[in-house]
Amino acid sequence: MDEMQALDALGALSQETRLRIVRLLVTAGPAGMAAGAIGDAMGATSSRLSFHLTHLEAAGLVQSRREGRSIRYSAVYEALSGLIAFLMRDCCQGHPEVCTPALSACACPPVEPAE
Repeated sequence: MDEMQALDALGALSQETRLRIVRLLVTAGPAGMAAGAIGDAMGATSSRLSFHLTHLEAAGLVQSRREGRSIRYSAVYEALSGLIAFLMRDCCQGHPEVCTPALSACACPPVEPAE
């Protein structure tokens, strides 16, 4: 991610509703959520929701796909990871203990193998 992409992403996330939408979609996982379900969760009208989703999609943080008569949105994990990497790229300057709290906060629990 370059500086302009980071600025676009951070600008999109600087609004409360859009930040909440991205967090909701991250929690929803790769399958994402239908626009109506996002609207219900956010308590937003369809026009207001459409405005925010369009902004997030333009910033590359969410993607949409049509499924029948509805549109499903999902987080673009690569873009979110790229933003975090951009912000943390030069964090420790030879002192890894500086980055440990941020890295620990992002750690996912190990996935148990299916039996």
